[in-house]
Amino acid sequence: MAKTARNRTGWRRIVRLALLSVGGLMLLPVPFILLFAVVQPPVTSVMLQRVVARTVNGDRPIWPQHITVSRAGLSPLLRRAVLASEDDRFYLHFGIDAVEIQNALERRRRGGKLRGASTLTQQVAKNLFLWNGRSFVRKGIEAYIALLLELLLSKERILDLYLNLAEWGPNAFGAEAAARVHYGKSAARLTRDEAARLAAILPAPRRWSPKGAIATRRAATILGRMQYAAPTSEPPAPTRKRRRR
Repeated sequence: MAKTARNRTGWRRIVRLALLSVGGLMLLPVPFILLFAVVQPPVTSVMLQRVVARTVNGDRPIWPQHITVSRAGLSPLLRRAVLASEDDRFYLHFGIDAVEIQNALERRRRGGKLRGASTLTQQVAKNLFLWNGRSFVRKGIEAYIALLLELLLSKERILDLYLNLAEWGPNAFGAEAAARVHYGKSAARLTRDEAARLAAILPAPRRWSPKGAIATRRAATILGRMQYAAPTSEPPAPTRKRRRR
């Protein structure tokens, strides 16, 4: 009888310790996210993975080109282009876009290729804390961190983080590095076409060039959608009034 009671007490301690451990892990990203509300991360998990890979492969330079700029240092055209390309429902979801997930599953059901439905927020979560890959475990953690990001940060701050942290070419991270590497200018001076082309290569920045055929084809679509992807901080485009005949 006493042995059974001791066993139950032991199992309760194990369960309690497991719950506390899980709870601690779930809260671990919170202080970092709160810090990122005011401080731009100097490095991300994905950057460190690239550093390790380049070290192993003997590539130089080992450290990626990454230049942080303020919101004023980023062309509004690039913000529009990235939203149009990567997440045109950014201001309508809470980190996870159920509509896009449903659309992706429907395309798969009809025999099409299963495409990712990751939001910009999920991509920020992956870049900051996780690793590249398509496992369900990683996607689950990514979704949870995306919800935390949406809860603790504003939409505009999440977009700022994305633009300064996204991988934009071999060993180039952030919009400023992308603009300098691909166009030899600052991100604030990008033209509409250049912004669309940079947004076009985001799905595969290490394989696609903004001056290549794939980027040309994708940029044409992005340019047509940019008028609908204005951030909420921008005033709506003026509409022409029809003249009465």
